[in-house]
Amino acid sequence: MRQRSPATSVRHLVFAVLLAAGLSAAVGAQAGDTATEHADLASVLRELALIERLALDAQAVASTDSRYHFDYARLNADIARVRTGINDYLTPPRAQPRDPLVLSGTYRQEGTSP
Repeated sequence: MRQRSPATSVRHLVFAVLLAAGLSAAVGAQAGDTATEHADLASVLRELALIERLALDAQAVASTDSRYHFDYARLNADIARVRTGINDYLTPPRAQPRDPLVLSGTYRQEGTSP
């Protein structure tokens, strides 16, 4: 069996996760179930953590004397950006409660009714 290079393995894994994320988003959109969508996105976040660990392993064994190098820093930045986007969607910022206005409490008027 032919052994793949670390960069090829990482690319295949990234493709598989992105494909799974796209499929789960499509299924979630059809079902209209927010809980299912959130569970699928939480699964994608776990997959991203796995990709990060695999990328670190691949970077550790990467050859430094080859002509071309895989840009692990860019991969890590892209993973962080995707993770931030998913987290922002899953936990949107909440509006702060407004200070209630003081109620007057006086509702009776003297004179003719309007």
